[in-house]
Amino acid sequence: KGKKRKAEAELARLRAEFEPPKEAGDLSSDMLFADYLLEWLEIAKGRLAHATYGAYQGLLKSTIVPYFRKKKLTLRELEARHLQMFYSEMLRRVTPNTVIHYHAVIHSALKYAVKTDMLIQNVADKVDRPRKNSFQPVFLSADEMQKMFEALRGTKLELPVLVAAFYGLRRGEVVGLKWDAIDFERNTITIKHIVTNAKIDGKCEIVCADRAKTKSSLRSLPLVSNIREKLLALREQQKENRRVCGNCYSKKYDGYVFVDAMGNIFNPRSVTANFSKLLEQNGLRHIRFHDLRHPYVKSTTKKYGGFFQLLKAS
Repeated sequence: KGKKRKAEAELARLRAEFEPPKEAGDLSSDMLFADYLLEWLEIAKGRLAHATYGAYQGLLKSTIVPYFRKKKLTLRELEARHLQMFYSEMLRRVTPNTVIHYHAVIHSALKYAVKTDMLIQNVADKVDRPRKNSFQPVFLSADEMQKMFEALRGTKLELPVLVAAFYGLRRGEVVGLKWDAIDFERNTITIKHIVTNAKIDGKCEIVCADRAKTKSSLRSLPLVSNIREKLLALREQQKENRRVCGNCYSKKYDGYVFVDAMGNIFNPRSVTANFSKLLEQNGLRHIRFHDLRHPYVKSTTKKYGGFFQLLKAS
């Protein structure tokens, strides 16, 4: 009976706090464009990925909304020239890629206004979007990779970095790797889950999702013997940690490959920070964790060949 009363009380609380999603009728072309953007975001929240919502929220509240609130333009009054002026001003402060993100948010918001008959056209279609930043990926030499693996040996980053570099995985794909995605019988690793950071309402959160960045990111890869052995050893170590820690061992991230001795998942941001720190401490050339995707493009375009020697040495 006690459990039933508790469940009923919780249900009553949830009903009292529930707010039905906003309808298009709450919006108007006569409202300030700044207010419209915030209202639109809450409407779109249900269809956006958690991390995407957090990114949109950050861009709107930090830059886009404050800028247009000062202009006091209504949704109806907004013209392409206003957006072009905004982009031009922002380009003096931030990179073209950041302005492209601003444009993506604004375009999506105005697309909804057209769809719901508040506007007859999307003025963002008339604006010239900046070109992306030119970017040259960093390629490490075999000697640099060997020195890096020597510095990593025995640290908690050794295997995550090895997996990222060998398979060309993104940080979120590495941290999101689960044991059920590794088939030790068929010797395959399936990339189908990611773990990322997102800032929601000013609070940094870890976001887990059964998806990858693109459809092509959902893929199966061969489990090579050296990495297979290291993963099996790690699985046994986790079993021992779980036994020793007992009830203190976290169950929240049960099933993930890269967790600490207490069962807590590796924070993606901490992985990046600790990787940079380790490079600096060992006098190694600075690269981003993401650059681990690129080191052997030159030597392993057709096969993993060049990397196998490093795997044996590591």
